[in-house]
Amino acid sequence: MAAVILAAVIGLAFWSNSLQKAQGATGDNTLNLANWGDYIDPALVKKFEKESGYHVNLETFDSNEAMYTKIQQGGTSYDLTVPSEYMVEKMARAKMLIPLDKSKLHGLNNYGSLYMNRSFDPGNKYSLPYFWGTLGIIYNDKFVSAEEVQHWNDLWSPKFKDNIMLIDSARDIMGFSLRSMGKSMNTTDPNTLALAKAKLDQMSPNVKAVVADEIKMYMAADESALAVDWSGEAADMMANNSHLRYVVPSEGSNLWFDNLVIPKTAKHFKAIYAFLNFITKPKNAAQNAEYVGYSTPNTAALKLLPKSVRNDKQFYPDADVIKKSEVYKDLSPKTVGLYNDLYLEFKMYRR
Repeated sequence: MAAVILAAVIGLAFWSNSLQKAQGATGDNTLNLANWGDYIDPALVKKFEKESGYHVNLETFDSNEAMYTKIQQGGTSYDLTVPSEYMVEKMARAKMLIPLDKSKLHGLNNYGSLYMNRSFDPGNKYSLPYFWGTLGIIYNDKFVSAEEVQHWNDLWSPKFKDNIMLIDSARDIMGFSLRSMGKSMNTTDPNTLALAKAKLDQMSPNVKAVVADEIKMYMAADESALAVDWSGEAADMMANNSHLRYVVPSEGSNLWFDNLVIPKTAKHFKAIYAFLNFITKPKNAAQNAEYVGYSTPNTAALKLLPKSVRNDKQFYPDADVIKKSEVYKDLSPKTVGLYNDLYLEFKMYRR
């Protein structure tokens, strides 16, 4: 009987250990990374594993909110994750992040000063920049000249009637209307927000559709002359249509950042700092940028990219444009609700 019990205990322990390994939760030689889908070069992951001896368990998420909820509810064992700027601020406020130990980090001077010490994480207490980008205007040069779309207000021109597509995002669409009025994209004043919505209503005859991911397909197929979308999405469109161009209006726009942070669930700290130092190396960061196609904040890596990439003002705009642009703040639930309500009214009652 004792032998049977012992065998059962051993079997249960083996099963539990196997389950934990399958979930990526155990082992000192492990790094549990939660990232957006297809947001790191697989060859780099293999290179890191070979050089460091750590095994990477990679899990993907499709929204900041989904990642936040999963960590908040427990049951995860993430060592590193990649939230956007406003989510870094929210997670830090909720005490869901572990401060970076700067004494264990090498090559911090590889990151450009424009991308460090941002408002969502002063002094980079919790985060390192991973990729960055902007909100802007995609135009088809078969139908529109560059001179016609240098400002947000150009989108209200009658010449673009029924010819603009908008990404389905309350914060961004309300945001560029605010920016066109000379107001902050983080405005919380209800009266100013109402004016921004009223201005959007005036633009509605120009709006052909408000869409999500399919905007890339439509623009690649010459279905519309203009679109408002993020720089990363613009890069995908441009890869499928040589007539598409991207511009950040000269008065500035939204400047977004995705960032590496250590969540409170972290356990494998040697692996964490080994990876952070690995991805900070210019050669590795450059390889990652070439694979992902987004803008790198690693200015040492940027120098290793082809001249055609690093001099491309569409994705690496001048410093003055970046300085004029704003990072989204983590607004109160009440204000977020107001943005959403006004935006929904605009969508529902477009003329």
